[in-house]
Formats: sequence, C-alpha cells, structure tokens
Amino acid sequence: MKKDIHPEEYRMVIFEDVTSSQRFLIGSTIDTTKTGKWEDGKEYPLFQVEISSASHPFYTGQSKTIDTAGRVEKFRNRLAASKKTK
Repeated sequence: MKKDIHPEEYRMVIFEDVTSSQRFLIGSTIDTTKTGKWEDGKEYPLFQVEISSASHPFYTGQSKTIDTAGRVEKFRNRLAASKKTK
C-alpha cells in the first residue's frame, strides 16, 4: 500500500450481514459506535448491513424476499383492500 494516501480514520472494520449472520473483516473509514470480537480474539468496530454477497440472490442463486421495512406487508394490505372495493 502507498503511504499517506488513506484517511486517518482508515482501520479494519467488521461488516455483519444481519440477514445471513455472515461477517467480513475489511479496511474502511465508516463511522460506527458498535464493536465486536473477530475470530482472532481482537475487538474491532462493527457495522451491520442488511444485505451483502452472502445473502444477495444474485450471488447465492436463491430467491427470497428480504423485507426489513414492512413494504411487502403494506403492499399486500393495499392489494387486498383494492380487491374488496372492486
């Protein structure tokens, strides 16, 4: 790595996929207050993501609905309501 090209906050961070519980240790400057232990026993900053290559259908080959904001349920409710009015 070239010297003096990375920001001062650059450090190793654990990215945790909350959908698949897969964890990755990657260099990053992301701001986070959580910490977590890695396999080497050391503690690193922890950032949780909703989807990664471990859970994305393109990489896994499995199609599944990931609904963290209730969007699918809201859509189904609107669809059922619209069918009742017709």
